[in-house]
Amino acid sequence: MDLMGMMGKLKETQQKIEDTKKRLDTVLIDEQSADGLLKVTMTANRKVTSISIDDALLEDKEQLEDYLIVTLNKAIAKATGVNEAELDAVAKMDMPMIPGMDNLFK
Repeated sequence: MDLMGMMGKLKETQQKIEDTKKRLDTVLIDEQSADGLLKVTMTANRKVTSISIDDALLEDKEQLEDYLIVTLNKAIAKATGVNEAELDAVAKMDMPMIPGMDNLFK
């Protein structure tokens, strides 16, 4: 592949990655505590969009804090998985195979 063609392909891939990032803002990840008293929604870009707290949790500050930490971390892990899978797919699909370049997307 010639250098100009490769640069064009790289620019095209960067645009697809940007488009994918924008689309991931619309992909919602829902997570909740085991008993359903706390619910969190975030985008696949890891931006929290809503938190719902049952009144029962408002009586115990420590329990609420624990619930928030556990549930937010689970949601972040799930969102990160979706985010990375989507961006990896775009990057690998469009990048020409250049020896040594595959390490850039890990």
